[in-house]
Amino acid sequence: MKGNKFVLKPIGIVHSPFKEPTDIPRDMNRLPGAFAKVRGELEIFPEYAKGLKDVDAFSHLIVIFAFHKSTGANLLSKPPGETRFRGVFSTRSPHRPNALGLTVVKLASRKGNILGVSGIDMVEGTPILDIKPYTARDRKSGIRTGWIGGHGF
Repeated sequence: MKGNKFVLKPIGIVHSPFKEPTDIPRDMNRLPGAFAKVRGELEIFPEYAKGLKDVDAFSHLIVIFAFHKSTGANLLSKPPGETRFRGVFSTRSPHRPNALGLTVVKLASRKGNILGVSGIDMVEGTPILDIKPYTARDRKSGIRTGWIGGHGF
């Protein structure tokens, strides 16, 4: 951190069957578990590979990434299948003041600096900013899903 500016350096990139944001079927966002079978890879750059030590012991990972193909920010967003605009902070829209995304993927394999995962909802070449293990502490009960209801966005 320098003053009020943050400098984020990608630690890797995503390899995904989705080449562009428009390749992701919009109705997948409305179906719970729709992305569960979508496979891809997280390629961690060699200089960060040592940080993958012990990652194999976790079934799921939290991936923090940059919406690198996002164009501009909107404080109101109309989610797929919705007719009303919602506040961007109540959506998963890529058009955010800070184009940061977060997702949970299932770890299937590790070969050196390559993590095979399922649950990919990112596009090819997405910059990975950080990876964290998904732990029991991350599971919450009694959650409210607001306007989303049973949509599963």
